[in-house]
Amino acid sequence: MIEQLKQENKVVGAKQTRRALKDHRAKRVYMAQDADPRILQPLVQEAVRQQVPLEQVSTMKALGEACGIAVGAAIAALV
Repeated sequence: MIEQLKQENKVVGAKQTRRALKDHRAKRVYMAQDADPRILQPLVQEAVRQQVPLEQVSTMKALGEACGIAVGAAIAALV
């Protein structure tokens, strides 16, 4: 499923993911297991509230690479 991040429209990072959830544009949310829970918790709660599917990725580095960026990412969403 993480392969979808390479091919489909996405937002990367907490701020952009928060905005996508707020605007009800997020179709699926990917979160890194090694990310700070204080960053992820409110976003995950909102995704669950909206019934947006959640996927866990092993590391921030792996999520960043899947999103095509050179740095790690805590969270990303398909839009």
